[in-house]
Amino acid sequence: MSEDDKVYVPNSQWTPVNPPSVIATGATTTPTKPVVTAATPSIDSLPDGFDPFEHLQQVYIPQHNAIVKLYFKDLPTDWKPNIATARSSLCVACTMLDSDNQLMMNLRHHLLFDLLGYGRSGLSIFYGSKENYDPPVVGHPKIVFYFSQDIASVPVGGTVYDAECSVRLMKLQNTSENLLATLKEIAGEIKTKFVHEASGIIHAKGNLCISYHDTINGFPKGSKILANSETSATNIYQLICDCIDIVFDETKITVHDPKKLSTVGIPTATQIIMGKTRKLRAYRPVVNVRFRYAYAIIPGNPSPTFLIDTTHRYKPLVKI
Repeated sequence: MSEDDKVYVPNSQWTPVNPPSVIATGATTTPTKPVVTAATPSIDSLPDGFDPFEHLQQVYIPQHNAIVKLYFKDLPTDWKPNIATARSSLCVACTMLDSDNQLMMNLRHHLLFDLLGYGRSGLSIFYGSKENYDPPVVGHPKIVFYFSQDIASVPVGGTVYDAECSVRLMKLQNTSENLLATLKEIAGEIKTKFVHEASGIIHAKGNLCISYHDTINGFPKGSKILANSETSATNIYQLICDCIDIVFDETKITVHDPKKLSTVGIPTATQIIMGKTRKLRAYRPVVNVRFRYAYAIIPGNPSPTFLIDTTHRYKPLVKI
């Protein structure tokens, strides 16, 4: 390159100058960048012709499909939409498309978050009664039996009452090799004794407090069942003992009969708590509660192991 081919520029660097065009054709050889002026909407208003649903789709679909991709990350990286396998079929069904209407978007969301359970993954899901909670004894699994009212029996504006009772498996440790097999056997017994024709047995809850104290066999001091009659609670204790294969001893039953009567109907009395009006809690109302499920709390295991479930919400060891 000769000195004539260079041009002096202010930054003291020599820069080659290309010819502006091809002589033979006249076509411009110097690349140019088109100036694009985007129609930026005003900060305090929406653009003309704004379509809320179209905008929602543009924002929502990429976010949803990113979650779908993460949920189905076990599929090959070069996977193409198909319905040849169960996983592929589910992935296709969950993936949202630009052509989806609102109904399709709702169904795909429901399938992924509710039916497949993505919405519950990683969350602390509440299970069991809101009234009672005891941490399990170190090493010994605890089995909890949960009851609740039938929705049809709850008056309008009323509270759904529930109940639970538990027993610890004192002959087993959380590290026992036969733990899973034993839990399956117990689940089978619970199915036989607590479930009739796919529905749980009914327990009459009331103001009597029936306790059963047998620490050696898993009923520590403080084990109690609220009942409308001694017979109803005693029957529950008897069934639990049968399920875990221990002998029920009626002499270990204690009945506490308070003078205070059960609340009848929906409580109307109120009190002011931190400036807000709250209804007074009903005192041991007389209601029928039905057995719903049983689960095991195993020390060291972060999630409960469901044994039986008549609500079909969980994945039990033994199905109804």
